[in-house]
Amino acid sequence: MRGKSNQTTPKPTEAELGILNVLWEHGDMTVRELHEAHYRDDGTGYTTSLKMLQIMHAKGLVDRDDSQRAHVYRAAISKQHNQRRFVSDMVQRVFDGSPSQLVLQALGGQPKASREELEEIRALLDSIESGGKS
Repeated sequence: MRGKSNQTTPKPTEAELGILNVLWEHGDMTVRELHEAHYRDDGTGYTTSLKMLQIMHAKGLVDRDDSQRAHVYRAAISKQHNQRRFVSDMVQRVFDGSPSQLVLQALGGQPKASREELEEIRALLDSIESGGKS
């Protein structure tokens, strides 16, 4: 997966995000495979899966390999890029551009962060303070 970082790619809708989550978890899939993995129990028709993937392809959210009869789809954006984009948007809209307010709200809410998550946060803070990743 290439993992586009192009800000012009539209943010996925809730339904598109569900499909992307399946692709991020399972990798490249045909329409049939995605339909079975994502819509198996909710009664959604195969043609809905196909149409969603066609729309997502037109938007640049998925890539399509049409070299074989059954087209294979893959996420065109990385999960990490998508998460950063949603968080950045949320920080701007909900927390007046303050990432620290987001973190304080997240850590002060329920459920509490696990010991492992707190260790990851400490490591990230140490890295930021020492001039590592931002």
